[in-house]
Amino acid sequence: MKTIRRIKKTKTGYVPILPRRREWPIVLLSKKQEQFIRQVVQASVRRIRESAVSMEALIDELETTLYKEGLRIRQMPWAVDPPDEEKFWKDIKDRLVDMSASQYSQQQEAEQLLLDIVSRYAHEIASRFRPSHYQFARRAVTFGFSRLLNAARVKGFRSLFSTKYKLRDKINIVGETEHLRKLARIGTVVMVPTHFSNLDSILIGWVIHELGLPPFIYGAGLNLFNIDVIAYFMNSLGAYKVDRRKKNKIYIETLKAYSSQALQWGTHSLFFPGGTRSRSGSMEDKLKLGLLGTALEAQRISYQRSEQTGKPAQKIFVVPVALNYHFVLEAPSLINDYLSSEGQERYYIDSDRSTTSYRILTFLVKFFTKGSDISVSFGRGMDLLGNYVDEEGQSLDRHGQHISVREYFCSGTKITHDKQREEEYTRMLGERISQAFYRINRVFSSHLVAFVAFEIFKGRHPALDIYNFLRLPEEDQQIAYEDFRQVCRATREAIFVLESQGKIHTAQHLKGDLDEVIQHGLDNVGMYHAKRPLLRNKAGNIITLDMKLLFYYHNRLEGYHLDRAIKQHLER
Repeated sequence: MKTIRRIKKTKTGYVPILPRRREWPIVLLSKKQEQFIRQVVQASVRRIRESAVSMEALIDELETTLYKEGLRIRQMPWAVDPPDEEKFWKDIKDRLVDMSASQYSQQQEAEQLLLDIVSRYAHEIASRFRPSHYQFARRAVTFGFSRLLNAARVKGFRSLFSTKYKLRDKINIVGETEHLRKLARIGTVVMVPTHFSNLDSILIGWVIHELGLPPFIYGAGLNLFNIDVIAYFMNSLGAYKVDRRKKNKIYIETLKAYSSQALQWGTHSLFFPGGTRSRSGSMEDKLKLGLLGTALEAQRISYQRSEQTGKPAQKIFVVPVALNYHFVLEAPSLINDYLSSEGQERYYIDSDRSTTSYRILTFLVKFFTKGSDISVSFGRGMDLLGNYVDEEGQSLDRHGQHISVREYFCSGTKITHDKQREEEYTRMLGERISQAFYRINRVFSSHLVAFVAFEIFKGRHPALDIYNFLRLPEEDQQIAYEDFRQVCRATREAIFVLESQGKIHTAQHLKGDLDEVIQHGLDNVGMYHAKRPLLRNKAGNIITLDMKLLFYYHNRLEGYHLDRAIKQHLER
């Protein structure tokens, strides 16, 4: 892998790879949106009928969907829900009852019910992208962020109009950026970032434009469309709607078909493979594979069409991205969710206060008026089996030899659809993405100090489980600065060893004087929160005001076995 490097800061950023808007894949899709939605509906119905092998199974699926939708409407109504929601599902219920009372044309009516439900879902999911709106929204986001940034660094009234500081001074874009641009020219890119904050999608949208790439489509939680202004910007930036309340198979299959069809149309896409924000604060290692599976499907269909038409297949590339923050607005509610779940997977409804537009705006103001930085780190592109690709998009095995991805979709010499085989490929791809997240992750000073402090506290009480440990009395939540400093030194050295082995990366500020690094970390870690997870008291010792938050920020460096280095140091 090439050494991670910072983008050259120019006045205009990268030259767009497609300067004419009419050539953007997302524009081509939006111009033929009704045709696209029809294809989504057809593909969804086909997928559901293939899984519902009998008429009884199809009716059971319709009844299950009706039941779950009834519960959603009664128990979790949202302002963004269509006004005719109850009426639509009451009509579906009446038609199901009438159908069960008569065997006449039952199959035809069941098929029509399925078509009506899928069509409603597809139109609900669909993006409302408009090129002119995109340009306005992009400028508005850039202008707003820049004003906030300059308000922090340029004093007085003139800060409102200052352009002295650019977003590139605040947001460090590093990694395989040129490689990404080349892949976007010759194929379809699926960008897969880590997910920690509601800021992520806005941040990635700005970075995509900054790199000179055309807009990507991405799924955004329907709850974010509750406010008209937020909905306008989400639509304008290429978002399609994902309603995580809907757990029925018909909706999920429609969502998958939407993603697969968009990729088949050559539209660059953004997936958050973790599925939702990391509740623990750690890197995602258990990825949601549903949307990744749609990329496998789209790639296989592209090869099949190539055989039929004689035209070259459009190759799909996966590009992992690691996002790094010193603090996350939603950390208190996220870590509470994680701890209350006791490690068991469950569905999280975005009902915490941080998902309101007011809280998101407050977060943006706080972030851009503080001295904290963000890092966006791009990994090398991969194919749909997790193999790295070269500058021409050719897949490489572990020895650097070219391999044919097409052959992995073949039985003999013919391309075939094998569901079990593609599920295994998707699982393999998920593992490779997770591994890449760890490699391209960048260690900040805040990560270092949080990890060290929590490990020292934990090492003093090895017999306590995490829940009892988090209730330590205040007098046990203090570390002498010199002890803390020595462990930080040993841990930083261990991190540098990992970096030399290509297993992690570090921010430039981590390489300075150790005391300055520690102070930088203390100043930045959880800087937004009322109760700081880490700070120095009047005696100069290290204390925490919120052990749960310290646990959250510590978790960013879980998985690198740095606790071993700390343990070895403390045992000397």
